[in-house]
Amino acid sequence: MLISKTVRITRIISGTWKHFVFNIIICVATYLVYHFLFHDRIEVPMLLPSILGTALSFFIGFKNNQAYDRWWEARKIWGELVNDSRTWTRNILSYVNPNESINGNELNKIKRQAVHNHIAFVYALKKGLRSSADMEYRNYLTSKDVEAVELESNVPNAILNLQTNLLESLYKNGLVDGFKFMQLNQTLTKFCDEMGKSERISNTVFPTSYNYYTKLFIWIFIVCATLVAASSIGPWSIVLGISIGYVFLTTYKIGYSLLNPFEDITSGIPLNQISRTIEINLLQALGEKDIPEPVQAVDNEYIM
Repeated sequence: MLISKTVRITRIISGTWKHFVFNIIICVATYLVYHFLFHDRIEVPMLLPSILGTALSFFIGFKNNQAYDRWWEARKIWGELVNDSRTWTRNILSYVNPNESINGNELNKIKRQAVHNHIAFVYALKKGLRSSADMEYRNYLTSKDVEAVELESNVPNAILNLQTNLLESLYKNGLVDGFKFMQLNQTLTKFCDEMGKSERISNTVFPTSYNYYTKLFIWIFIVCATLVAASSIGPWSIVLGISIGYVFLTTYKIGYSLLNPFEDITSGIPLNQISRTIEINLLQALGEKDIPEPVQAVDNEYIM
């Protein structure tokens, strides 16, 4: 996620130079074709690029709004996950109390396991959303649990099943009463909802035809604008076409970069940072000493 209030020109160029070069080629080729083949033979009406440009503005604006909605919804989901993770840990540490059948040390191990399982859930969910090779969740599960959850295709859901079984065991052993059991179970349900919402965004592909035709119409608009200008300003139509095209292509690129918010790119949701924040908060709540460092921003520009 970009965090800098200013954007370096090098970053803009690195993200748009391919479009820019192709834009130059298209505009130069369009002018040369008009000058040598259609000069004084055909005149493109001004109405064509005017109508097409207006339609494209609404089209790209609608697409960018939809892309930002996907990005913002993803950010809200993981913001809720942070809060619910803290709630889960706080309630586990406060609601689960020892009785005559179990001593304090054993109970602390169970509490620690419940919190560690949740950290594993967060990292497994991040891995699934980014389709990465990271196996950080294994650090917080027992070898037996690792084998069990990796037998299933959806590892985060399998970890939630472990949590449900653990919570049921606490209730049956009288370590948590019915009311507190319901609250803890409700938190697990929220985790499942947040997992499902994240997977829905990740697995729902923005219509390919929408992206394809938007880009196609932008190139048609650039050609038309260059042709219209060529009859009145000559070679300067190349500069005009490049300028207009760069604006439309860059605007399109901005929206396109937000369509998949969980991708491991600079404009995506900072899952590494959020996951590490949850990990740090939960380990500190347990009173553990081996606390990892927060994820740092890269060049004070973005954080992953």
